[in-house]
Amino acid sequence: MSTPRVSPGTFAELGPINWLVVRAMSIATGTDNAHIFATIGRSKGLFRGWLHFSSRMMPFGELSRRETESVIIRVAHLRGCDYELDHHRRLGARAGVDAAAFDRIIEGPDAGWGDRERTLLLATDQLVADRDLSDTTWAALLRHLDERQAIAFVLLVGQYDSLATTIGVLRVQRDEFAARS
Repeated sequence: MSTPRVSPGTFAELGPINWLVVRAMSIATGTDNAHIFATIGRSKGLFRGWLHFSSRMMPFGELSRRETESVIIRVAHLRGCDYELDHHRRLGARAGVDAAAFDRIIEGPDAGWGDRERTLLLATDQLVADRDLSDTTWAALLRHLDERQAIAFVLLVGQYDSLATTIGVLRVQRDEFAARS
């Protein structure tokens, strides 16, 4: 594992507000120090803006929590982002993505999904690979989503693709999770 390019921030580096946010997010995710938040938190006000935007994607997005987690897991898999996979395996389970569904998401759009799930996964694959959707995939997406949801879907994929890039470039270390009691 490579050394972080930007270490998770301390209280002095994060400031009191970001430090409290990082502590709360760490507790919520079941880890002593959620490295992504403690790292991005060093950007001060940008961190809080990013958190607001991110929360509008997940957990307060336009898709169901299960669909949102499926999309995030697929992006993380396609980008090879173990950090995102670690967290969203856990968050996905809370949203109804059991181990078998998680494995099917990793397998992809042709793993025996219904039309809606298959379309969301196919569109995710195209956005990550091509940074665009074919007209056929866009039309399929609009069979299942209204325009507002379609915009939110594109932003969701872009957010987690960008986050995977950030995690990779900054060499954010994977978190250790507390044992569940």
